[in-house]
Amino acid sequence: MKRNRNEIISEILRVCMKGASKTRVVYQANLNFRTVNPYLELLMKNDLIVVSQGPHVVYETTEKGMDLMKTINQVHSTLAEYQEPVPSPTPA
Repeated sequence: MKRNRNEIISEILRVCMKGASKTRVVYQANLNFRTVNPYLELLMKNDLIVVSQGPHVVYETTEKGMDLMKTINQVHSTLAEYQEPVPSPTPA
């Protein structure tokens, strides 16, 4: 099942809650290095994650990012309540 943009953003924010390298974000959010860059740039531009430079670059979710992640998860949870179950195929 293909994830939508909001699900990917929420997953990146979750991975970065305690700080994460780009490699960790790629692997834990199930992305690749080419697709992760635009998401990280978008999140940094909107102050949803911050970057700390040290011996390694670490991305960390901001308070604003935590609020967004919670809101996205709440919306998905609410929508799931209204989804009708898909009937299983009956054997012929």
